[in-house]
Amino acid sequence: MDRKDAPRNTARAPEPLDAMVGARIASRRTALGLSQTALGELVGVSCQQVQKYEGGQNRISASRLHHLALALGLPVEAFFPERPGEAENAELSLMRSMAATPEGRAMADGFSRIEDRSVRQALTRLVEVLARAA
Repeated sequence: MDRKDAPRNTARAPEPLDAMVGARIASRRTALGLSQTALGELVGVSCQQVQKYEGGQNRISASRLHHLALALGLPVEAFFPERPGEAENAELSLMRSMAATPEGRAMADGFSRIEDRSVRQALTRLVEVLARAA
């Protein structure tokens, strides 16, 4: 086999789990109303690096993931799928369900930017009514 045709060492290549972790970071960041730039500043990386983490293009080191978890106010395990048979807490379950769809992420992003509490409460009631009707 020619050297250029040899299989590449992909030990450092991103895997589906990297994309899942990135999506959960993006979900929490938007829920908190943080920009990618602001999160990057909190953990010492560029906005572009945050984009790559969130998109799953770049893997996240253990120390960087720890810093991201601290900045986002979540335990590190919140970014990973639960182990089979392990009960999930309600907040983590909610975060995962919101992050599962682009619409959920957009809803979390928009909701976090509504400053008027009465508007947030009205929107919450509307979503609850729509969910019951579905």
